[in-house]
Amino acid sequence: MLDVVEIQKILPHRFPFLLVDRVTQIKEKESLVAFKNVTVNEHVFEGHFPGHPIYPGVMILEGMAQAGGVLAFKSMDVTEEEIANKVVYFMGIDGAKFRSPVKPGDRLEYRINVIKNRGNIWVLKGESYVDDKLVCEAELKAMIVDK
Repeated sequence: MLDVVEIQKILPHRFPFLLVDRVTQIKEKESLVAFKNVTVNEHVFEGHFPGHPIYPGVMILEGMAQAGGVLAFKSMDVTEEEIANKVVYFMGIDGAKFRSPVKPGDRLEYRINVIKNRGNIWVLKGESYVDDKLVCEAELKAMIVDK
C-alpha cells in the first residue's frame, strides 16, 4: 500500500534509522501492517553480536513505533505539507516482551492497532512477527507535535 518513498514523505527517519520498508495494509484510526527486511548488512550486526547476529529488541520497538507513526499520520486529516512540519515523539513503552530472536534474513512484520487516540496523543498495541510467530509485543504511546 505504501512503498519506502511514500513512507519517507511521512516519517523524517532516514538510513540507517528508517526501520519500515513497506506498509501492506492500513485501516485509518484502527490498524496497520508493515514490514522490514532484516539483512546481514545492517550496521547494528557489527557489534550485536559478532559471530552470532541478533537484531536488537530496541530496534524492533523503534520499528513498531515508526509504523505507528505512519498509522497516526495516515489517520489524520492533514496534507503532505502539514506532515512535513510535524514529528512523532515516542512517549512511552509498556509491557514490552521479547519472545524469540530476530536474525538476518528474517522478514519482520509489524502489526499495529489503535488502543486509544485523543487529539495528538496515540496509544497503540504493537506486535512483531517473523513467519507468523510472535517475536515482540508492547504498548506504545506517542504524541504528534510541530517541529
